[in-house]
Amino acid sequence: MSEAENPALLAQGQEVTAEDIRALAGASTPHFALQVRNRVRRLIEPLPEGHPARAEGERKIAELEELAEHSGDPRGTLGISHR
Repeated sequence: MSEAENPALLAQGQEVTAEDIRALAGASTPHFALQVRNRVRRLIEPLPEGHPARAEGERKIAELEELAEHSGDPRGTLGISHR
């Protein structure tokens, strides 16, 4: 799976909604949780504090990071941040 975004969501003037965030993160698996987290982070980055999609994105990021902890990867992160 590529980390490429849907160009329509990143286009100037296209409003990102909380539903867009839920659709992106909804069926994530532990294996792809960090890739999906990165996508969500890019979508909400330009949004102002208090924006409903940003609030939903921040919640989903926390959920995805928790989900990634259960990937079954015995190597762990070795202290490397994936941000």
